[in-house]
Amino acid sequence: MIIDLKTMKKLIAMLLLYCCSIVSGQVYKPIDTADDAQRKAFLAGFSQNTENIGKKSRSDYPGNKGSELSKIYKEFGKEFEKKVKEKDFVFNSVFDAKVKSLIERLRKNNPQIPQQLKILIAKDNTPNAYCFADGTFVINMGLFNWLNNDDQLAAVISHELGHKISEHTLKDFLKMIDQDQMDRLVIQNIKSTKENRNQKAFDVLKNRIYRKGAENRKQEMQADSLGYVVFRNSDFKKTEFINTLKRLEDFDTISPRALKVETYKKYFNLPNQEFKDKWLKKEDFSLYNYSHFKEKLNKDSLKSHPEITLRINQLKKLFPELKTETADEKPSESYTLLEKTARMETLPNFYHSEDYGVGVYASLQFLQDGEEEKYYKSWLGKCFAKIYEARKNYNLNRYLDRVDPKNQSESYQQFLNFMWNLSLDEIKNIADYYRKTES
Repeated sequence: MIIDLKTMKKLIAMLLLYCCSIVSGQVYKPIDTADDAQRKAFLAGFSQNTENIGKKSRSDYPGNKGSELSKIYKEFGKEFEKKVKEKDFVFNSVFDAKVKSLIERLRKNNPQIPQQLKILIAKDNTPNAYCFADGTFVINMGLFNWLNNDDQLAAVISHELGHKISEHTLKDFLKMIDQDQMDRLVIQNIKSTKENRNQKAFDVLKNRIYRKGAENRKQEMQADSLGYVVFRNSDFKKTEFINTLKRLEDFDTISPRALKVETYKKYFNLPNQEFKDKWLKKEDFSLYNYSHFKEKLNKDSLKSHPEITLRINQLKKLFPELKTETADEKPSESYTLLEKTARMETLPNFYHSEDYGVGVYASLQFLQDGEEEKYYKSWLGKCFAKIYEARKNYNLNRYLDRVDPKNQSESYQQFLNFMWNLSLDEIKNIADYYRKTES
């Protein structure tokens, strides 16, 4: 809920900017996800909690509203259980103890924090977190990679606690049910008319989306305020709450460093396949006139999160002590270790989510920086092997973006042109070479 997930592919290179190099004497081994016992135990508890929430919903809201609310919780629960079964989360990882210790520090002077909170660490590289109705907190590994210290991670958790304490999820679902009923009446009226039916129906959808965006932005402000109160009552440095927002704003605005042509030539000039300059040929978009395209939906109205600058200003207005800014606190040794681990999990996470194209791009970024060459060459081979399978099966679009000049950096566009310019045999040769190098 801090960062829209759709920005991940455009911004992934930003994850590679400000982290220090990791030097080790042996090749890093990714986190083991062979945790079936813990996974089954969690699923059993989560399923029971979802059923209990459904029963409470039907009790608290008799009639159709209670039934609809129970149905929504059940549908969300099934979708989440599917993600757990697909191993989108790691159990008993090195990250769990840190998150639990931070929550205990937050709980000391905040009795309103629910006792039965469950923590899940997601194999996701975006700096994001969210909370479910039953008290399950999901923390993305990307937060450990992007934030600078314990206090900043605690600030994100506090913000999520603000959502939980305010029961924003419940309020959202209740409004969704009410809006469904209202929209059905409006649609019935539209059906009874003869003119502009399509436009009227689209206006209903548009207005609903805009209202949802406005409501979400309001909830973000509320979660900031309540979250800061929780944070302030604990033993964390107050100004780190603002520093956290600034750090997340950096993720939105920083431009990634480009992949150099020399990097392509270094890693794709192979013994059995010389580098070809034509691979770097770019598609010419100069004749495309994007000004003729008019968006049907206003992007600012669609935003579910207010601009971070507005959030910071609102907090400073409500809490004058935040007007004094300080530099980021130095990370603890334990946090530095987790930061490095999250960084090394970047490629395994991309591979798990089947983002093979982005995995190749990120591997080249790490290799260009001279980091853990054997490790990242092995992931280059694994991702290229999947790219080869997809190209052979005519479904490469699922795993590799098309060039989009409006929404992609020059570096990423160059990369995509390179990848699409490779023939099936050339992709196979690259995959085979780096898979052999790995073994």
